[in-house]
Amino acid sequence: MDLGLSGKRFLVTGGTRGIGRAVVDGLLAEGAAVAYCARTVEAGSGPESAIGTAVDVGDADALKKWVDDSASALGGVDGVVANVSALAIPDSQENWRTTFEVDLMGTVGLVEAALPSLLESGTGSIVTISSVSGREIDFASGPYGTMKAAIIHYTQGLAFNLAGQGVRANTVSPGNTYFPGGVWPSIEQNDPELFATAMALNPTGRMATPQEVANAVVFLSSSAASFITGTNLVVDGALTRGVQF
Repeated sequence: MDLGLSGKRFLVTGGTRGIGRAVVDGLLAEGAAVAYCARTVEAGSGPESAIGTAVDVGDADALKKWVDDSASALGGVDGVVANVSALAIPDSQENWRTTFEVDLMGTVGLVEAALPSLLESGTGSIVTISSVSGREIDFASGPYGTMKAAIIHYTQGLAFNLAGQGVRANTVSPGNTYFPGGVWPSIEQNDPELFATAMALNPTGRMATPQEVANAVVFLSSSAASFITGTNLVVDGALTRGVQF
């Protein structure tokens, strides 16, 4: 299947590791041009063919400047992927504020800054990364799960409001995703009981790889998904049991 991504221009937040890095690699493999950001970007750590910049997405001004600079460097923007999360799971006032500023407002700030370019593109795509924690009550039901649920709602509102203007908006909600440096290897080492419980809940007997989640993001970002907007695509290996109508 030709995804029609060759020559398209994308911005990806949180693009240095895990799902974000896999999204960057997936878009590049399809011939897209990519600019990505993360809180820290070490020289030589990312793909040579992508533009990496250190940005704190919780800083609205810095995020907008990155979007504007990247749009200028790429000659426009055809799609964005809002992937950054503070992963602030424990229920505390500080984590509520951090998750609001990074997970939710980082997503809103990216979309608002890129929207003029997406509208100009004529085939603009927005993909936001939520989580299965946004659709069910689990161990991350506090600030993390709440903001992930808000991201789904926000994205579906974008889809409805922008459908007539040539911009699509979809969400991908991953289940537990395992990769070096991610949250699950840390839990495996420091809280083996929780890790074992999480593994037992998934009927596949394993967690997702970043590439498996990124495949869904790349597809939804492409012209092959040109009539898909307002969806929340769950990529969890049948982890969640609630019926999604």
